[in-house]
Amino acid sequence: MADEIVFYTSPMSRGRMIQWMLEETGAPSRVELVDLQKNEQKNPKFLAINPMGKVPAIVHRGVVVTECAAICTYLADAFPAAQLAPKSDDPARGTYLRWMFFGAGCVDPGLMDRMLQRPTPERYQALGYGRFEDMIAVLEKAITPGPYILGERFSAADLYISAQIGFGLMTKTLEASPAFQAYAARCNDRPAYQRALAKTEELTVKMKAAS
Repeated sequence: MADEIVFYTSPMSRGRMIQWMLEETGAPSRVELVDLQKNEQKNPKFLAINPMGKVPAIVHRGVVVTECAAICTYLADAFPAAQLAPKSDDPARGTYLRWMFFGAGCVDPGLMDRMLQRPTPERYQALGYGRFEDMIAVLEKAITPGPYILGERFSAADLYISAQIGFGLMTKTLEASPAFQAYAARCNDRPAYQRALAKTEELTVKMKAAS
């Protein structure tokens, strides 16, 4: 299938959000499981796809795309019928891109630093997200008043940000404020998320059976 996306993933990875994104777009895809427990991400075959040895990654029309924020942005633009991103001439495009990459540049590293209990350096201004508390306050403001980042319109930025908030709530690296809980629940209530969750569970069973 010419437009088929080859999706390299592990069910216990950030690939979960790309599975969700694929469900939202309805894009035709084929899964290539990468078993992280067997270090398959370090095999030469996969390193030819992503030299960083990380999942997820996609190949679409002969082009490799890695990094979750980039994959979400790419898929939203490649499949415009799903209406997951403002068009380039839409004034909302800037806001959409702002928060998509705030998620990648600030929220993701901030949550990982907190989860791994990395000490805050004295010169915290050098961190992309500055003070963790300030970053969280900005994040909460971004989803308020809602229901989504662009108001009434759900976008790929909500998918990416809500997945990170969900991870933060699950790992308790993020305080379970009413705003975060309600936003995550609202996004996770989408039928595409529920389908992605079911497919991720199927992939988990498949991978365990092959081990």
